[in-house]
Amino acid sequence: QVQLVEYGGGLVQAGGSLRLSCAASGGTFTSYAMGWFRQAPGKEREFVATISWSGVSTYYADSVKGRFTISRDNGKKTVYLEMITLKPEDTAVYYCAAGAGIMTVAKSDYNYWGQGTQVTVSS
Repeated sequence: QVQLVEYGGGLVQAGGSLRLSCAASGGTFTSYAMGWFRQAPGKEREFVATISWSGVSTYYADSVKGRFTISRDNGKKTVYLEMITLKPEDTAVYYCAAGAGIMTVAKSDYNYWGQGTQVTVSS
């Protein structure tokens, strides 16, 4: 069983930046690909970024490519999402997730989820 806790959300002006962290406990962190998803009010939870267990491979949604960077520190059992040039449409609850397999964009392939952290971007 893996527990995930996200940190770092908040209120930021458009054009600003934030770094989200997700700390894992339990399980073997390097057994999991990690992902970030987000859910805006009234919308489906959507894929943002994913990273392989080693951190070598990453993949991003088109809407965040070039602005967001996912990374992980296996020694600290933490995954990060660095977000720059934030836009009001990035406003959402951001969730990290762990999947026991290769990195994937599908929510159903992730086994464990954090509770989410709110990111609000004002215009």
